[in-house]
Amino acid sequence: MELWIPLTIGAAFFQNIRSALQKHLQGKLSTLGAAYVRFLYAWPVALAFFFTVIVYEQQPLPGMSAGFLAYALLGGICQIMFTVFLLWLFSFHNFAVGTTISKLETVMVAIFGLLLLGDKLTLPVLVAIAMSTLGLVVLSAGQAKLSIGNLVVGLWRFPTLIGLACAAWLGMSVVLFRAASLSLGSDSFLVSASFTLLIVLILQIAIMAIMIGLREPDQLKQVIRHWRPAALVGLSGGLASIGWFSAFTLQNATYVRALGQIELVFTFIATLLFFREKVSGVEIAGIALIIGAIIMILLAG
Repeated sequence: MELWIPLTIGAAFFQNIRSALQKHLQGKLSTLGAAYVRFLYAWPVALAFFFTVIVYEQQPLPGMSAGFLAYALLGGICQIMFTVFLLWLFSFHNFAVGTTISKLETVMVAIFGLLLLGDKLTLPVLVAIAMSTLGLVVLSAGQAKLSIGNLVVGLWRFPTLIGLACAAWLGMSVVLFRAASLSLGSDSFLVSASFTLLIVLILQIAIMAIMIGLREPDQLKQVIRHWRPAALVGLSGGLASIGWFSAFTLQNATYVRALGQIELVFTFIATLLFFREKVSGVEIAGIALIIGAIIMILLAG
């Protein structure tokens, strides 16, 4: 098994945990404050990972070129913009269709990867991406209780454009992170991945601190005050980011994000086994398409 596969599965698993833990911050922090936690408290984890890698690999510190800094900065901004646009999407009354469209991230990664890095895909992978995208749309529509008619009508509404922008921001951030890591030219993928993650988090922490300071200055204190639950979010989020950045450095980002949709399978299993929630036939069909796509990605990878 190629190393990027378990790294991606591990990243998806820890991201699932981070999302669950982040729900416990609702009511304690604003949405923007809760988003800031994922960056701020993940930084110590990224720092420890970087120094561990440097000592273990016995590699020198990578040099930062202008290209690397540009990729890291733009990627960090794109990920923040994704968060901002997603929050904007949730402010609308009819955001279900927009949320469904925001799931087209893998398609965006494929497009931007081809344009920016020249990443090409095989036919089986293209089929798998189509399957997983259809599965995501079906699953999201089923969870939102959307009929086909409502989905079609909703495509022409403004929140749908915001959802499409969400997918674009997230897709671009993934490709830029991969570009930043590859631009270092290190012999060790762990050195490249850990250094890129560390610099990206530093930039994001600074940018979001300015944003929150201007809009919700009290949240900066609240983020520190609730450090215990926030630290758990940061730990799981940091471990997830380590997996994502390492996998992006090793493999085409489209493969990684397509396989990363196994996170939804984890959520689906938790819904059935632990929360005992009822699921519809539409949701089951969506998850079946995603699982089929994941199997195709594994076979093609």
